[in-house]
Amino acid sequence: MASRVILHVDMDAFYASIEQRDDPGLRGKPVVVGGGANRGVVAAASYESRVFGIRSAMPMAQARRRCPQLVRVAPRMGHYQDVSRQIFAVFNEFTPLVEGLSLDEAFLDVTSSRRLFGSGRRIAMEIKDRIRKRTSLTASVGVAANKLVAKIASDLDKPDGLVVVGPGQVNAVLDPLPVAVVPGIGRRTLERLDAIGVHTIAELRHAPDRALEPIFGRFTRRTRERASGIDDRPVVASRGEKSISNEQTYDIDLCDRRDLERELLRLTERTAGRLRRAALSAGTVQVKIRQSDFRTFTRQKRLKPPGNGTDQIYAVARELLAAWLSGNPDARIRLLGVGCSSLVPAEQPDLFGGCDSGQASEFDRTIDEIRDRFGSDSVSRARTLDRS
Repeated sequence: MASRVILHVDMDAFYASIEQRDDPGLRGKPVVVGGGANRGVVAAASYESRVFGIRSAMPMAQARRRCPQLVRVAPRMGHYQDVSRQIFAVFNEFTPLVEGLSLDEAFLDVTSSRRLFGSGRRIAMEIKDRIRKRTSLTASVGVAANKLVAKIASDLDKPDGLVVVGPGQVNAVLDPLPVAVVPGIGRRTLERLDAIGVHTIAELRHAPDRALEPIFGRFTRRTRERASGIDDRPVVASRGEKSISNEQTYDIDLCDRRDLERELLRLTERTAGRLRRAALSAGTVQVKIRQSDFRTFTRQKRLKPPGNGTDQIYAVARELLAAWLSGNPDARIRLLGVGCSSLVPAEQPDLFGGCDSGQASEFDRTIDEIRDRFGSDSVSRARTLDRS
């Protein structure tokens, strides 16, 4: 049986690269995309900022201490999703077997595509070229016979890399690598492996069961298989989104009801806009609330009929927030979020059905058109503006 050909495509510093592409003044500078300066976290770090040890998920305050000249850019998730759709469109030009892992990362099974497009290397080169031409962004690609090795390979020559690992090269490529590159091995496991002198994949592969079983237990065999580059998982074509949400962490706690409702509307606008761009309607609305002491609460309610109109979703989100506030009148809020789930394809507006269908109003559609053309900040509802 012929070996499979699997690609793992990973965009390079995706959010930060988009910001540097769109704003030439950011090119060559240490840039991070993320939340507020005091409480937010880094969502993406440019390669210029990574030399300071800055990584995604790092608290923004810590990142600023490491690099005082750091440039922070607020996330534009809707814009990143638009670019992601361009990239995934490229993937689907080569194979229907595309398993998306995030906006900027996917597995592709191109085993059956070789007759039309050539070898795995040639396909990877063409994908990289099309992405660059259409988005001015770079991607790193790993090519191998399975998902595990392809994913490890894609990270070996970043940015703008291409690494092909043939079936007979797996051990030669993997053995010198640190065990940290094996998926599922976290910080605590690394500490335990270090204590028994296991630092590389080769050492993990050759370690006796009696040394590994106290660490991995019943997963010892699977771990050894991973260290040997064995992985028979298929590439599963991604299904539609299960939920769409937006949330915001605030530098200063919110406690005024009017401020909370204003922020809730901003978040609802973003979430509803994403629903409409994806041609989806929501059957459930959820509100996420995190207090200053980090206690987090969620409240949700069915939306009948399912809809994607900003006003309809906001009415439910506002009701959920009000109900929670009634039991927590003195709460100080550090994070708010609005999410939608139970997603279904959006119905066409009923021209004669009145305006209670839950679908986008003509006002919503006009706002969407303006933002699509001129950017997400080009127009705002007066109610979302700061009182000052």
